[in-house]
Amino acid sequence: MLNLRPELPGDQTAIFTVNREAFGRPVEGELVGALRQANALSLSLVAEQDGQIIAHVAFSPATVEAPSGDYTTLSLAPVAVLPPWQNQGIGGRLIREALLQLAAKAVEGVVVMGHPNYYPRFGFVTASNLGLRWGGEYPDEAFMALEFRPGFFASRGGLVRFHPAFDRFVA
Repeated sequence: MLNLRPELPGDQTAIFTVNREAFGRPVEGELVGALRQANALSLSLVAEQDGQIIAHVAFSPATVEAPSGDYTTLSLAPVAVLPPWQNQGIGGRLIREALLQLAAKAVEGVVVMGHPNYYPRFGFVTASNLGLRWGGEYPDEAFMALEFRPGFFASRGGLVRFHPAFDRFVA
C-alpha cells in the first residue's frame, strides 16, 4: 500500500537516491540537500511502498520582486519518482497531496518550472498570464503558477527569484 507522508529525519539518503535515479544525475538530490541545509524546505513529502521511499516532492520559498513591493510564494521543485514506479500516477498523487496541505495552511500561490503538458492538470497556468516572469532562459509555457487565492499573483505580478540554494544548480 502506498503511504504519503512528510520527510522524517533519516530519510535524506533515500530522498537523494530517488532524485538521482529519477533524473539520472545527482543535481536534484544535491539541490534538496542544499535546501534542507538552508532550512528552506517549506514542505517535503515522500511516497513509501512497503517501507521503501519511492517518490519525493519538495517546496521551498521564492521571492517575487514586484513594483508594489516584494512578497513571498513557494516553488515546487523537484518532484521525483524512482524509474520502476514512474507513469503510475504516484508523482501526481504526491503533488496533489502537497497542494492540499499547502492550501490548508493558507499558502496563497505556488510556482513551478516544468513540463507544460504535465502541471496544468493540477491547476497551474502559464505564469506570464498572471504577470510573473523569471530571469532565466526558459520557454514561456514552462514557467507556471497556481493561485490558491484568486488574484494573488495577477494583482501584483513581478520577477520570481527562487531560493538562493537554486543558484548553484540552475543556469
